[in-house]
Amino acid sequence: MDMRTGLIQALNIRYATFYFSDAFIVMDMLPYGTREIFSFFYPRSPGRVPAEDFSDMADTLGDSWWGEKRRTNKRYLASRFVLEQAIRNRICESGVKPLSKHIPNFKGKSLSFLNIDRSDLDSPDLGQIIKNAYRRQAKLHHPDLGGDADTFRRIHQAYEELLCWSKNPTFRRRRGFPDKWFYDGSTNKWIQPILP
Repeated sequence: MDMRTGLIQALNIRYATFYFSDAFIVMDMLPYGTREIFSFFYPRSPGRVPAEDFSDMADTLGDSWWGEKRRTNKRYLASRFVLEQAIRNRICESGVKPLSKHIPNFKGKSLSFLNIDRSDLDSPDLGQIIKNAYRRQAKLHHPDLGGDADTFRRIHQAYEELLCWSKNPTFRRRRGFPDKWFYDGSTNKWIQPILP
């Protein structure tokens, strides 16, 4: 998908989304300096993956842009020509402006040592979840109860790391949509759908 950004850059697009159904490929674009969304629809081909149909759509629109650019020798006229082929929607920007999600930024094997799910990192009771998980694992792996000393040390280290992280958690910001690919003009990259 990142190889298919030339047309989007030529059209001066701030945000774009790409999604599909069984019948159509859809690309919505929000150019800089406008409040209109320009939607392009392209029929799906049987037996092909959506990325291949998207490439065909991008090639068709790109050929239109280049044809008009050669005819007029003006980039802005070529962009206008392509955008005139779109269906215009005067809807709010939320259709192409991304959602922002904060994801816990915790790396390491500590979660697996304590058998804690990553989704628990968002819980307001995280400290108690960590302590309960530690107690469960300690009962299984403590050397006095027949467990392995090395495994128990790793579990204890994981407990301390997670407890420290829970007191001062860090998050990373992820932008996108749960059901659409998203293009951000500021980074010139397509971003996969984010998990809900």
